Amino acid sequence: MTRRNAFYAQSGGVTAVINASAAAVIETARRHRTRIGSVYAGRNGIIGALTEDLIDTGREPASAIAALRHTPAGAFGSCRYKLGALDTHRAQYERLIEVFRAHDIGYFFYNGGNDSADTCLKVAEVARALGYPLCAIHVPKTVDNDLAVTDNCPGFGSVAKYVATSMREAAFDVASMARTSTKVFVLEVMGRHAGWITAAVGLAGDDRTPVPLVLLFPEIAFDEAAFLAAVRAKTERFGYCCVGASEGLRGADRRLLSESGARDAFGHAQLGGVGPLVAKLVKDRLGYKYHWAVADYLQRAARHLASKTDLDQSYAVGKAAVELALAGESAVMPTIVRVSDRPYRWRIGTAPLARVANREKMLPRSYITGDGFGITAKARAYLAPLIRGEAPPPFRDGLPQYVRLKNVAVPRKLAATFEV
Repeated sequence: MTRRNAFYAQSGGVTAVINASAAAVIETARRHRTRIGSVYAGRNGIIGALTEDLIDTGREPASAIAALRHTPAGAFGSCRYKLGALDTHRAQYERLIEVFRAHDIGYFFYNGGNDSADTCLKVAEVARALGYPLCAIHVPKTVDNDLAVTDNCPGFGSVAKYVATSMREAAFDVASMARTSTKVFVLEVMGRHAGWITAAVGLAGDDRTPVPLVLLFPEIAFDEAAFLAAVRAKTERFGYCCVGASEGLRGADRRLLSESGARDAFGHAQLGGVGPLVAKLVKDRLGYKYHWAVADYLQRAARHLASKTDLDQSYAVGKAAVELALAGESAVMPTIVRVSDRPYRWRIGTAPLARVANREKMLPRSYITGDGFGITAKARAYLAPLIRGEAPPPFRDGLPQYVRLKNVAVPRKLAATFEV
């Protein structure tokens, strides 16, 4: 078999465990040196491929690659850069193939979410149309947990563990002070369209550790009167109340409550501000003293509290991606298939990207209680296994120790440049 090089890139918002997928891709490729030569990474995601700014991962020792398993964020740099439609932006895709041809890249591994799946599919289609032999595999990753087909998404379990833990700890704090101080705490979490992370906040309370929670999902239109009534009822009963609010919360008209008007590079509305908006509403209408917090980057960077289940699955999809490519597959994505809840068992499956790209998996209505403010037993059965297990990074002098790679550049071979 012909020995060819591989290209790996990270896309979109990073996670606490995306680097575990990177480690899996590189380590698995190194075990197949007769088939895969060098493994190059794109500096700042797909932009690195367009600008021929490649990183030679072969310059990193095995110990540094292994340390990626416990290092958060994107080791090679990520980006929010959406390639255009094939019919109007074909030059972008042809540029990718030009760079791949120059560096003899026969394997393309793109680690990201919905938009990345679409890009990977288009790259596979263009390579086929141009007669360029390329195995293009999408490696799933998104804290939003909204990729179609796969049971859950690598990156989500660790965020779920973080927000549930944070809300539980905050609830103990609020309960301590509620008699004379704060009565309502609001935590804003990520989730543009799908309320998976908001649902995970619901794990903060259970039969052994009850927490008076009100959850605000993007799937449920915000009803101000019903929300205030729920907060009042919880506060009067327990003395305090905790609110988990999705950044993608929408009103009855389906307009985002917190849309700023700005948009990111993928064309998505810039969100943020639901937390203070909801907290102020509680103060103005109910007169309760409040505090609010935005989990923001903390929820997706919290490697110290990562879920071992999530870590294992993130590594598994990276390993599977290389194995699929070596088997000659293209335009596919390794998936996580749930075999059972009790005991929790899972395996790796495969899905064609045509079934994944540009599709969103929303939180089922059956996972939300009838009043729209909580999670059901069915939701708990789905969520609970995903946050299980601890896999802390090594600590020194009280702080986690993470690796920073050298990220040595690969010499350019093309004279032409490309503007992004």
